[in-house]
Amino acid sequence: MVMLGAGLVWWQRQRAARDLADVQADARRWYERLGGQVMNLSGDEPAVRQALADAAERYHAAGSQLEQARSATQYRLARETAIEGLTYIRAARVALGIDPGPDLPPLAAASGAGQLTVPRQVDVQGQTFKAGPQPGRDTPYYYPGGRMQGRPVPAGWYSTPWWKTALGAGAGVIGGMLIADALFSPSFGDPGYDAGAAEGFGDPGDVGADFAAGDFGGGDFAAGDFGGGDFGAGDFGGDFGGGDFGGGFDI
Repeated sequence: MVMLGAGLVWWQRQRAARDLADVQADARRWYERLGGQVMNLSGDEPAVRQALADAAERYHAAGSQLEQARSATQYRLARETAIEGLTYIRAARVALGIDPGPDLPPLAAASGAGQLTVPRQVDVQGQTFKAGPQPGRDTPYYYPGGRMQGRPVPAGWYSTPWWKTALGAGAGVIGGMLIADALFSPSFGDPGYDAGAAEGFGDPGDVGADFAAGDFGGGDFAAGDFGGGDFGAGDFGGDFGGGDFGGGFDI
């Protein structure tokens, strides 16, 4: 029995070592693929340069993660970072007008976020924000899809990387939330999308005015319609979280 138990322990350790080696090799494969693309692509268009810069940033981050990785979870994180970098490579290739290449494994962070299928333009606090499914002069920033403060933000091209500010604190978060509301929530920016949901929010095309007047700062935003009602679990959780938004954002 002692020898049987020792043999079982040895076999489990060998299997764990093989599994770890497989995960490590997979992460390195995606990392090296990303590195090759970063080295070989170039372009002068703003959308191309920005996508390649984001891809290079993920390449360096994945390399650092690989150097420090000791567990399967850490290697999988490095793999995810490398694949995210490759989504920016695909975006750069699209902006260059060439074949984007083979499909990539889905990003865990982008699960359920969907993607933009039609152009969008909204005004928030005196600034114009644009988004769409294709790169352009006014939409040079690609985003592979993800979540901001727990809310899905679809993959697509944007006029400014407002989600980076929204990951910060204080006013940046509020500003990012307002932009997300205006671009994607049925309650703002496009009353024709869900006219019923837009009722009671003033002029849906002027989110900045409502914010300045206090409807967002301490009233509805803090505890009313936004805190736990329509925004927390009702219209936002339904239309925005899973239905129209989840499989492809088409307004």
